[in-house]
Amino acid sequence: MANRSQAPAARSHGSTTAPVLQGDWLTRGVEGRFSAYLPRDGEVVRWTEEPDGRWSRPVSLGGDGLTPFLAVGQGPDRYVHLVALRPAAGEDEHVEVVHSVQFQTGRPAVAWRPIGHSNGKGPWTGNPAVAVDAQGRAHVFMRNGGGGVSVRAQKDAGGWHPWWDLLGSKTDPSPVALTNGSGLVELYSSHAKGLVRYVQREAGAKPLREELVPASVTMGTLAATTGPSGHATLFYLDQDGRVCAWSPERSLEPTPLGDAAGTGRLAVTRCLVDGSEHTVLAQQSADGRLALAAYPSEREADGIQWSETGDARGDLDAVLTRGLDGRLVAMALVGGTSLITTRQKAADALLLDGWRSIG
Repeated sequence: MANRSQAPAARSHGSTTAPVLQGDWLTRGVEGRFSAYLPRDGEVVRWTEEPDGRWSRPVSLGGDGLTPFLAVGQGPDRYVHLVALRPAAGEDEHVEVVHSVQFQTGRPAVAWRPIGHSNGKGPWTGNPAVAVDAQGRAHVFMRNGGGGVSVRAQKDAGGWHPWWDLLGSKTDPSPVALTNGSGLVELYSSHAKGLVRYVQREAGAKPLREELVPASVTMGTLAATTGPSGHATLFYLDQDGRVCAWSPERSLEPTPLGDAAGTGRLAVTRCLVDGSEHTVLAQQSADGRLALAAYPSEREADGIQWSETGDARGDLDAVLTRGLDGRLVAMALVGGTSLITTRQKAADALLLDGWRSIG
Protein backbone atom coordinates (compact mmCIF):
# COMPACT_ATOMS: atom_id res chain seq x y z
CA MET A 1 0.00 0.00 0.00
CA ALA A 2 1.30 3.48 -0.84
CA ASN A 3 2.26 5.78 1.97
CA ARG A 4 -0.77 8.07 2.01
CA SER A 5 1.01 10.51 4.34
CA GLN A 6 2.81 11.79 1.25
CA ALA A 7 -0.12 11.71 -1.20
CA PRO A 8 -1.34 13.47 -3.18
CA ALA A 9 2.14 14.62 -4.13
CA ALA A 10 2.75 18.32 -3.60
CA ARG A 11 3.13 20.14 -6.89
CA SER A 12 6.16 22.39 -6.99
CA HIS A 13 6.57 25.40 -9.22
CA GLY A 14 8.64 23.41 -11.65
CA SER A 15 6.64 20.17 -11.83
CA THR A 16 3.58 21.33 -13.76
CA THR A 17 2.17 24.21 -15.72
CA ALA A 18 -1.28 23.68 -14.16
CA PRO A 19 -2.20 26.39 -11.62
CA VAL A 20 -1.65 25.60 -7.94
CA LEU A 21 -4.02 27.61 -5.73
CA GLN A 22 -3.93 28.23 -2.00
CA GLY A 23 -6.30 30.12 0.27
CA ASP A 24 -9.31 32.28 -0.59
CA TRP A 25 -8.85 32.76 -4.32
CA LEU A 26 -12.55 33.65 -4.58
CA THR A 27 -13.04 36.86 -2.57
CA ARG A 28 -15.95 39.16 -1.73
CA GLY A 29 -15.67 42.94 -1.69
CA VAL A 30 -17.30 45.38 0.72
CA GLU A 31 -20.22 45.88 -1.68
CA GLY A 32 -20.76 42.13 -2.01
CA ARG A 33 -19.31 41.53 -5.49
CA PHE A 34 -16.89 38.66 -6.01
CA SER A 35 -13.46 38.44 -7.61
CA ALA A 36 -11.62 35.32 -8.75
CA TYR A 37 -7.86 35.06 -9.29
CA LEU A 38 -5.76 32.63 -11.31
CA PRO A 39 -2.06 32.41 -12.25
CA ARG A 40 -1.75 32.13 -16.01
CA ASP A 41 1.14 32.56 -18.47
CA GLY A 42 3.50 34.16 -15.94
CA GLU A 43 0.99 36.61 -14.47
CA VAL A 44 -2.17 36.71 -12.36
CA VAL A 45 -5.50 37.30 -14.05
CA ARG A 46 -8.69 38.38 -12.32
CA TRP A 47 -12.38 38.06 -13.08
CA THR A 48 -14.78 40.50 -11.37
CA GLU A 49 -18.50 40.09 -10.81
CA GLU A 50 -20.37 43.07 -12.24
CA PRO A 51 -23.33 44.75 -10.47
CA ASP A 52 -25.75 42.90 -12.78
CA GLY A 53 -24.31 39.52 -11.80
CA ARG A 54 -22.35 38.91 -14.98
CA TRP A 55 -18.59 38.40 -14.86
CA SER A 56 -15.97 40.56 -16.52
CA ARG A 57 -13.44 39.30 -18.99
CA PRO A 58 -10.10 38.34 -17.39
CA VAL A 59 -7.91 41.32 -16.52
CA SER A 60 -4.15 41.05 -16.01
CA LEU A 61 -2.72 42.00 -12.62
CA GLY A 62 0.84 41.58 -13.90
CA GLY A 63 3.54 39.45 -12.38
CA ASP A 64 6.48 39.47 -14.80
CA GLY A 65 7.19 35.75 -15.07
CA LEU A 66 5.40 34.23 -12.07
CA THR A 67 5.30 30.49 -11.58
CA PRO A 68 1.83 28.85 -11.75
CA PHE A 69 1.24 29.24 -7.99
CA LEU A 70 -0.97 31.74 -6.16
CA ALA A 71 -2.01 32.16 -2.52
CA VAL A 72 -4.75 34.62 -1.60
CA GLY A 73 -5.77 36.07 1.76
CA GLN A 74 -8.27 38.76 2.71
CA GLY A 75 -8.40 40.93 5.80
CA PRO A 76 -11.33 42.53 7.67
CA ASP A 77 -10.83 45.65 5.53
CA ARG A 78 -11.57 43.39 2.51
CA TYR A 79 -8.19 44.18 0.97
CA VAL A 80 -7.01 41.18 -1.07
CA HIS A 81 -3.41 40.07 -0.55
CA LEU A 82 -1.85 38.09 -3.39
CA VAL A 83 1.27 35.99 -2.81
CA ALA A 84 3.12 34.25 -5.63
CA LEU A 85 6.50 32.77 -6.53
CA ARG A 86 8.86 34.08 -9.20
CA PRO A 87 12.23 32.82 -10.43
CA ALA A 88 14.97 34.81 -8.70
CA ALA A 89 16.98 37.02 -11.06
CA GLY A 90 20.29 35.42 -11.98
CA GLU A 91 19.73 32.41 -9.73
CA ASP A 92 19.07 29.19 -11.61
CA GLU A 93 16.38 27.08 -9.91
CA HIS A 94 15.93 29.66 -7.12
CA VAL A 95 12.63 31.39 -6.42
CA GLU A 96 11.51 34.45 -4.46
CA VAL A 97 8.17 35.23 -2.84
CA VAL A 98 6.35 38.26 -4.26
CA HIS A 99 3.36 40.17 -2.89
CA SER A 100 0.65 42.46 -4.22
CA VAL A 101 -2.57 44.00 -2.85
CA GLN A 102 -5.92 44.88 -4.39
CA PHE A 103 -7.69 47.54 -2.31
CA GLN A 104 -11.07 47.71 -4.08
CA THR A 105 -13.19 45.35 -6.15
CA GLY A 106 -12.38 45.65 -9.83
CA ARG A 107 -9.57 48.15 -9.30
CA PRO A 108 -5.91 47.61 -10.29
CA ALA A 109 -3.60 45.92 -7.81
CA VAL A 110 -0.35 47.50 -6.64
CA ALA A 111 2.92 46.46 -8.28
CA TRP A 112 4.36 43.09 -7.28
CA ARG A 113 7.18 43.42 -4.77
CA PRO A 114 9.64 40.72 -3.69
CA ILE A 115 9.77 39.75 -0.02
CA GLY A 116 12.53 37.16 -0.34
CA HIS A 117 12.65 33.50 0.54
CA SER A 118 12.36 31.64 3.84
CA ASN A 119 16.05 30.68 3.48
CA GLY A 120 17.26 34.05 2.24
CA LYS A 121 17.56 32.49 -1.19
CA GLY A 122 16.98 29.00 -2.42
CA PRO A 123 14.86 26.64 -4.52
CA TRP A 124 11.20 25.82 -4.04
CA THR A 125 10.71 24.49 -0.51
CA GLY A 126 6.93 24.63 -0.29
CA ASN A 127 3.82 26.56 -1.24
CA PRO A 128 3.34 29.79 0.75
CA ALA A 129 0.16 30.44 2.74
CA VAL A 130 -1.09 33.91 3.68
CA ALA A 131 -3.37 35.19 6.43
CA VAL A 132 -4.25 38.76 7.37
CA ASP A 133 -4.69 39.82 11.01
CA ALA A 134 -7.28 42.18 12.49
CA GLN A 135 -4.99 45.17 11.85
CA GLY A 136 -4.70 44.31 8.15
CA ARG A 137 -1.14 42.97 8.35
CA ALA A 138 -0.34 40.11 5.99
CA HIS A 139 1.56 37.11 7.34
CA VAL A 140 3.23 34.92 4.72
CA PHE A 141 4.17 31.41 5.86
CA MET A 142 6.46 29.09 3.93
CA ARG A 143 8.17 25.80 4.60
CA ASN A 144 11.92 26.36 4.79
CA GLY A 145 14.87 24.28 3.66
CA GLY A 146 15.04 22.50 7.01
CA GLY A 147 11.48 21.26 6.65
CA GLY A 148 10.14 23.61 9.31
CA VAL A 149 8.09 26.78 8.88
CA SER A 150 9.14 30.41 8.51
CA VAL A 151 6.94 33.52 8.39
CA ARG A 152 7.34 37.09 7.22
CA ALA A 153 4.85 39.67 8.54
CA GLN A 154 4.02 43.22 7.60
CA LYS A 155 4.84 46.03 10.01
CA ASP A 156 2.33 48.58 11.31
CA ALA A 157 4.04 51.49 9.58
CA GLY A 158 4.74 49.73 6.30
CA GLY A 159 7.46 47.37 5.19
CA TRP A 160 8.08 43.88 6.49
CA HIS A 161 9.72 42.24 9.46
CA PRO A 162 12.55 39.83 8.60
CA TRP A 163 11.72 36.16 8.09
CA TRP A 164 11.16 34.47 11.44
CA ASP A 165 12.07 30.78 11.76
CA LEU A 166 9.23 29.09 13.65
CA LEU A 167 11.06 25.75 13.87
CA GLY A 168 9.71 22.30 13.12
CA SER A 169 10.70 19.59 10.64
CA LYS A 170 9.23 17.38 7.91
CA THR A 171 6.13 19.59 7.58
CA ASP A 172 3.51 19.55 4.83
CA PRO A 173 4.63 21.53 1.75
CA SER A 174 1.14 23.13 1.62
CA PRO A 175 0.18 24.40 5.10
CA VAL A 176 -3.04 26.29 5.82
CA ALA A 177 -3.17 29.78 7.36
CA LEU A 178 -6.20 31.62 8.72
CA THR A 179 -7.26 34.32 11.18
CA ASN A 180 -9.28 33.35 14.24
CA GLY A 181 -12.15 35.26 15.84
CA SER A 182 -9.74 37.29 17.96
CA GLY A 183 -8.01 38.59 14.83
CA LEU A 184 -4.87 36.54 15.49
CA VAL A 185 -3.13 34.45 12.87
CA GLU A 186 -2.80 30.66 13.00
CA LEU A 187 -1.03 28.17 10.74
CA TYR A 188 -1.76 24.45 10.54
CA SER A 189 0.53 21.84 9.06
CA SER A 190 1.08 18.12 9.23
CA HIS A 191 4.03 15.85 9.89
CA ALA A 192 4.61 12.17 9.26
CA LYS A 193 3.61 11.57 12.88
CA GLY A 194 0.75 14.04 13.31
CA LEU A 195 -0.50 17.62 13.30
CA VAL A 196 1.17 20.85 14.31
CA ARG A 197 -0.15 24.36 14.94
CA TYR A 198 1.62 27.71 14.99
CA VAL A 199 -0.43 30.41 16.73
CA GLN A 200 -0.17 34.04 17.84
CA ARG A 201 -1.06 34.74 21.44
CA GLU A 202 -1.15 38.53 21.05
CA ALA A 203 -1.45 40.97 18.15
CA GLY A 204 1.75 41.48 16.18
CA ALA A 205 3.60 38.72 18.04
CA LYS A 206 5.69 36.00 16.48
CA PRO A 207 3.55 32.85 16.10
CA LEU A 208 4.55 30.05 18.44
CA ARG A 209 4.88 26.39 17.57
CA GLU A 210 2.88 24.05 19.77
CA GLU A 211 3.54 20.42 20.53
CA LEU A 212 2.86 17.93 17.78
CA VAL A 213 -0.45 16.08 18.18
CA PRO A 214 -0.26 12.42 17.10
CA ALA A 215 -2.57 11.72 14.18
CA SER A 216 -2.79 9.84 10.90
CA VAL A 217 -2.71 12.52 8.16
CA THR A 218 -2.61 12.53 4.37
CA MET A 219 -0.41 15.46 3.38
CA GLY A 220 -1.83 17.89 0.86
CA THR A 221 -5.46 17.61 2.04
CA LEU A 222 -5.63 20.32 4.73
CA ALA A 223 -8.37 22.96 4.95
CA ALA A 224 -9.44 25.18 7.85
CA THR A 225 -12.13 27.65 8.85
CA THR A 226 -13.05 29.79 11.86
CA GLY A 227 -16.28 28.75 13.56
CA PRO A 228 -19.00 30.81 15.27
CA SER A 229 -17.12 30.48 18.57
CA GLY A 230 -14.16 32.29 16.98
CA HIS A 231 -12.00 29.17 17.21
CA ALA A 232 -10.37 27.53 14.20
CA THR A 233 -11.10 24.00 13.03
CA LEU A 234 -8.75 22.06 10.77
CA PHE A 235 -10.03 19.40 8.37
CA TYR A 236 -7.92 16.73 6.70
CA LEU A 237 -7.94 13.19 5.35
CA ASP A 238 -6.43 10.46 7.45
CA GLN A 239 -4.57 7.51 5.95
CA ASP A 240 -7.75 5.41 6.01
CA GLY A 241 -9.54 7.85 3.70
CA ARG A 242 -11.69 9.50 6.37
CA VAL A 243 -12.39 13.21 6.81
CA CYS A 244 -11.23 14.30 10.26
CA ALA A 245 -11.54 17.51 12.28
CA TRP A 246 -9.24 19.03 14.91
CA SER A 247 -9.92 22.17 16.97
CA PRO A 248 -7.39 22.67 19.79
CA GLU A 249 -9.09 25.68 21.41
CA ARG A 250 -12.36 23.74 21.62
CA SER A 251 -10.52 20.71 23.05
CA LEU A 252 -11.61 18.70 20.02
CA GLU A 253 -9.08 15.94 19.48
CA PRO A 254 -8.52 14.66 15.93
CA THR A 255 -11.94 13.19 15.20
CA PRO A 256 -13.23 11.25 12.15
CA LEU A 257 -16.41 12.74 10.66
CA GLY A 258 -17.01 10.18 7.92
CA ASP A 259 -15.52 8.72 4.77
CA ALA A 260 -14.05 11.08 2.18
CA ALA A 261 -15.76 11.54 -1.18
CA GLY A 262 -12.43 11.24 -3.01
CA THR A 263 -8.71 11.55 -2.34
CA GLY A 264 -7.88 15.21 -3.05
CA ARG A 265 -7.68 18.38 -1.02
CA LEU A 266 -10.70 19.60 0.92
CA ALA A 267 -12.32 23.04 0.74
CA VAL A 268 -14.38 24.50 3.60
CA THR A 269 -16.45 27.52 4.60
CA ARG A 270 -19.51 28.42 6.68
CA CYS A 271 -22.93 29.41 5.36
CA LEU A 272 -26.57 29.57 6.41
CA VAL A 273 -28.70 26.46 6.04
CA ASP A 274 -32.21 26.44 7.53
CA GLY A 275 -31.36 29.74 9.21
CA SER A 276 -28.41 28.42 11.20
CA GLU A 277 -24.65 28.37 10.71
CA HIS A 278 -23.38 25.28 8.96
CA THR A 279 -19.88 24.19 8.03
CA VAL A 280 -19.70 23.06 4.41
CA LEU A 281 -16.96 20.82 3.03
CA ALA A 282 -16.23 20.18 -0.64
CA GLN A 283 -14.10 17.60 -2.39
CA GLN A 284 -13.94 16.10 -5.84
CA SER A 285 -15.65 12.73 -5.76
CA ALA A 286 -14.18 9.53 -7.12
CA ASP A 287 -16.24 9.90 -10.33
CA GLY A 288 -15.06 13.47 -11.01
CA ARG A 289 -18.03 15.44 -9.66
CA LEU A 290 -17.98 18.01 -6.86
CA ALA A 291 -19.29 16.58 -3.60
CA LEU A 292 -20.58 18.70 -0.71
CA ALA A 293 -21.20 17.83 2.93
CA ALA A 294 -22.66 20.11 5.61
CA TYR A 295 -23.24 19.89 9.34
CA PRO A 296 -24.21 22.42 12.05
CA SER A 297 -21.03 24.33 12.82
CA GLU A 298 -18.95 22.95 15.70
CA ARG A 299 -21.22 19.91 16.10
CA GLU A 300 -18.79 17.35 14.76
CA ALA A 301 -20.63 14.52 16.51
CA ASP A 302 -23.32 14.86 13.80
CA GLY A 303 -20.87 13.52 11.21
CA ILE A 304 -21.10 14.20 7.48
CA GLN A 305 -22.85 12.79 4.44
CA TRP A 306 -21.82 13.71 0.89
CA SER A 307 -24.06 14.87 -1.93
CA GLU A 308 -22.66 15.19 -5.45
CA THR A 309 -23.54 18.09 -7.72
CA GLY A 310 -23.11 18.81 -11.41
CA ASP A 311 -21.45 16.65 -14.04
CA ALA A 312 -18.12 14.86 -13.99
CA ARG A 313 -15.58 17.36 -15.29
CA GLY A 314 -12.11 15.93 -14.81
CA ASP A 315 -9.72 17.55 -12.35
CA LEU A 316 -11.46 20.05 -10.07
CA ASP A 317 -9.90 22.52 -7.63
CA ALA A 318 -12.73 24.03 -5.56
CA VAL A 319 -13.06 27.05 -3.30
CA LEU A 320 -16.04 27.94 -1.09
CA THR A 321 -17.21 31.22 0.40
CA ARG A 322 -20.43 32.99 1.34
CA GLY A 323 -22.31 36.02 0.04
CA LEU A 324 -23.60 38.99 2.00
CA ASP A 325 -26.86 37.05 2.42
CA GLY A 326 -25.04 34.16 4.08
CA ARG A 327 -25.61 31.77 1.17
CA LEU A 328 -22.92 29.46 -0.17
CA VAL A 329 -20.94 30.40 -3.28
CA ALA A 330 -18.71 27.77 -4.89
CA MET A 331 -16.18 28.04 -7.68
CA ALA A 332 -14.05 25.37 -9.30
CA LEU A 333 -11.05 25.39 -11.59
CA VAL A 334 -11.68 22.70 -14.19
CA GLY A 335 -8.77 20.94 -15.81
CA GLY A 336 -6.43 23.73 -14.78
CA THR A 337 -7.86 26.11 -17.39
CA SER A 338 -11.48 27.22 -16.94
CA LEU A 339 -13.62 28.48 -14.06
CA ILE A 340 -17.18 27.50 -13.22
CA THR A 341 -19.36 28.78 -10.38
CA THR A 342 -22.64 28.06 -8.62
CA ARG A 343 -24.64 29.45 -5.70
CA GLN A 344 -26.98 28.21 -3.04
CA LYS A 345 -30.59 28.71 -4.20
CA ALA A 346 -32.10 29.49 -0.81
CA ALA A 347 -30.92 29.70 2.76
CA ASP A 348 -33.40 27.04 3.92
CA ALA A 349 -31.63 24.20 2.10
CA LEU A 350 -28.24 23.41 0.59
CA LEU A 351 -29.53 23.29 -2.99
CA LEU A 352 -27.35 24.80 -5.72
CA ASP A 353 -28.05 26.47 -9.04
CA GLY A 354 -26.58 24.93 -12.16
CA TRP A 355 -22.89 25.48 -12.82
CA ARG A 356 -22.02 28.29 -15.21
CA SER A 357 -18.73 29.20 -16.82
CA ILE A 358 -17.02 32.54 -16.21
CA GLY A 359 -13.83 32.09 -18.23
